[in-house]
Amino acid sequence: MAPQRFHEQFDQIQRSMPDVSLAMGPDDAAEFIYEKGVVLARDGEEARLVEDTVRGHFTEATGLTADHVRRAGPETNRSGITRIQVGDPGHGDRRGDRAVAHALRAMREHEARAERRLVSRNHVVSIAVNSCPGDEPVPAPLTQGTNPAAAEAGYDADTAVGVLVIDNGLTHDYGMVPLLAHVQGDVHGTETDTQGNLLQYVGHGTFIAGLLAAVAPNTDITVRNTLNDAGAILEDQFGQRLFDAVDEHGWPDVISLSAGTANGRDDGLLGVQSFMDELRRQRTLLVAAAGNNSSASKFWPAAYADLPGYEDAVLSVGALRSDGEFGACFSNYGSWVQAYAPGERLTSTLTGFDAPAPYLYQHSTYDECRYHFTYACTCQYPRHSGVLSTAGTPTAGKADQVMFEGYAHWSGTSFATPVAAGMVVAYMTANKLGDARAARKKLLAETGAYAEVRGAHVPALRPPTWRPTPVTQLAPPA
Repeated sequence: MAPQRFHEQFDQIQRSMPDVSLAMGPDDAAEFIYEKGVVLARDGEEARLVEDTVRGHFTEATGLTADHVRRAGPETNRSGITRIQVGDPGHGDRRGDRAVAHALRAMREHEARAERRLVSRNHVVSIAVNSCPGDEPVPAPLTQGTNPAAAEAGYDADTAVGVLVIDNGLTHDYGMVPLLAHVQGDVHGTETDTQGNLLQYVGHGTFIAGLLAAVAPNTDITVRNTLNDAGAILEDQFGQRLFDAVDEHGWPDVISLSAGTANGRDDGLLGVQSFMDELRRQRTLLVAAAGNNSSASKFWPAAYADLPGYEDAVLSVGALRSDGEFGACFSNYGSWVQAYAPGERLTSTLTGFDAPAPYLYQHSTYDECRYHFTYACTCQYPRHSGVLSTAGTPTAGKADQVMFEGYAHWSGTSFATPVAAGMVVAYMTANKLGDARAARKKLLAETGAYAEVRGAHVPALRPPTWRPTPVTQLAPPA
């Protein structure tokens, strides 16, 4: 039985949001996840227009009623978004929501006249190993250290660059690692299940912090646990949580964000638009993951890098495979991805520094690359069976267990992102630049290094301390 990663992750996210009914979209194409029965609109007149229009559209001709159309909770203020209930979230199944689809169609004429979007699904934003997974972590020897290895440049409190990591927090033992001496922030909280096994995604934020500190030692890194609940959050809440993070810590030089969602559109996410507009007015550079769907569909907020007015404020990052010459099989791609960095089988800090930490694999590897690449990619190796993939099968209960003792190998655009962010920060330090956006522009202009992704030559940000590894090309199936 072939694993169904997206469906397995959907179930995982649904369990983490027991009070929210979720569906896949668009229709049953499984490109993104969204809340059933609810749409989003901007506060004020636009929210009232959406509410009135949708209520009028729900006639007998649609097979729906207007009874459910109403405001669905308080306005979120800073994010400028109102939730509007348009249907019964309990109707239908995970393959879609007819009420939400009708609500979106009801607003098309108004949007055409306004020449902008007035209504949106309420998407699930997730860390970029979540509903678009790269792979799961693999134990690495404690003696191996990180890859990229720690750069020799030192730390200077007076010139250290501030980096805010929006993720799922730090593991309890991160302070035992000298590399993370200048890292602070939120701890993850609950790390294990009732059997003592690490929960899925635990260590994601710590892994990112280790990569940043290795590539750019002259950093003050703060990790927030904004995405602590199975690595996922609803779009209308995400915009507010981004504001909360910068309100607490101030606008940093760089934000590293390894999360997002597709939405089938070219004009951004309604729920984070206010934050992105404020970001544009600041000096902060947002470095964001392009996602792991092996797709050209835009993944937000990373794809803001392709919108006029945001190109200097956002650096969108795809992943290179372990040899650094080509794109990783899972990486999203397209003209909206500005740069690529190593993102396959990197080595960084996880957990287990104080005592070995057990982990049960949640997903099974595939017999062939699920994206139809012919090299030995993370879809296939290293081999393991997972709890979710084997549920209800003759091999149920036979998931593989491993022990983490500090370091791990892990893959995804989640991790290419802090590598690229570290490259920007290291450039700032080396050239005594105080402006991360100027450093990004100069770094991309001067890099001179390229890789091949889907036939295109793209800027490649490879840290000097990164050690590439050869890939094995597999014989095509008979």
